[in-house]
Amino acid sequence: MISGSGGDQDGGTEFTEESLGPVLREACATAQLDPGGAELLRLGSNAVYRLSTSPIIIRVARDTDALEEMERVVRVARWLETENFPATRVPAGVTQPLVVGGLVVTFWESVQEREEFATVGELADLLRRLHWLEEPESLRLPYFDPFTKLSASMRQMDGVSEDDRTFLEERAARLNKDYDRLDFVLPFGMIHGDANIGNVLRHRDGHAVLIDLDGFALAPREWDLILTAMFYDRYGWHTKAEYAEFVHRYGFDLMNWPGYETLADLRELMMVVWLGHQVAGSDRSAAEFARRVRSLRTGEGRDSWGPF
Repeated sequence: MISGSGGDQDGGTEFTEESLGPVLREACATAQLDPGGAELLRLGSNAVYRLSTSPIIIRVARDTDALEEMERVVRVARWLETENFPATRVPAGVTQPLVVGGLVVTFWESVQEREEFATVGELADLLRRLHWLEEPESLRLPYFDPFTKLSASMRQMDGVSEDDRTFLEERAARLNKDYDRLDFVLPFGMIHGDANIGNVLRHRDGHAVLIDLDGFALAPREWDLILTAMFYDRYGWHTKAEYAEFVHRYGFDLMNWPGYETLADLRELMMVVWLGHQVAGSDRSAAEFARRVRSLRTGEGRDSWGPF
């Protein structure tokens, strides 16, 4: 790890494409990589770059306190490689994570030259295989507490009205009580934490690869099935046939579990609050946030939600 320059007066770095340029260049220099022609793929919770001179993806975390988490993510990736599990890999010979300008930088092998998603069925296969693995204590995975995560996420919402904030906080408090009464039926253990079709890419050699390992934790396995069920049931982002394939290949239908609606309501609230982080800086995000909050208030209109 290193501590570099490029920060503002408070020791941090503004999270914009322009201000992240020096961070990218310094990180590449430390890793002996050429940043020339690097492409910014997305700018959200992380800034994600694709290098043009080598098959490397670079992620810069927006959260300046992400160092411990990123150290764990790198450990997870290296362990999954020893298990021959098809997941995103870290390049050999690169010491990471790095701290540059107060921001945490990690390096990843590019899955392929373009972003191509795998299928819902392949996601089920990967989750089934992942859930059979027994993680070593050396990974030091945290226990997943959704309400600690949700509370921290709510504090990061800027530009959200007090009325909406109060509504979301009251909804979280009700769900906390309902969640405590859930009777989980799948084994407790290692989860991906954000298992959805957007985190399964097609490798250049054709096989499906699990990416975005930030959320690895110990929790009820139902957490890794909820997003696919919701994407089909509530938003229509998956077809009936796709969801049936997911259930068949994983071997369990979460929608038949009595706790499904509570878990879906909670995961949905986490999605809405996450979008609330972007309200102040994006008209598109603000419009989608308003649409989603209106749906939560009325119980209608979820089929008009747009993927983010």
